[in-house]
Amino acid sequence: MPLDPYIAIWEFTVPADRTGAFIEAYGPAGTWARLFRQAGGYRGTELYRDREQPQRFVTLDFWLSAEDYESFRTCFADQYAALDGAYETLTSAGRPLGTFGLADRTQRAI
Repeated sequence: MPLDPYIAIWEFTVPADRTGAFIEAYGPAGTWARLFRQAGGYRGTELYRDREQPQRFVTLDFWLSAEDYESFRTCFADQYAALDGAYETLTSAGRPLGTFGLADRTQRAI
């Protein structure tokens, strides 16, 4: 990972009966990550599950830069929309939390 990655974070609520399919599709080896890998600057995806609300998840998609992320969104817009439509039944809610970078590089824990 670069010292200051560009991270796109999404939050999802997943029906209990779709949890396995969601984890498979949205995890680091899932369909979304395979699409992202086709673009330059993609560095990986992490999927987290809320410990207190087990049907709540967040994805962290790591990119080298904002430009790489925006280029992906432009160049792969059709594929992104198709995948989004195909997987809309896996979630009951989903929303972007935003894009993030380190607040202070000297405070990096890992």
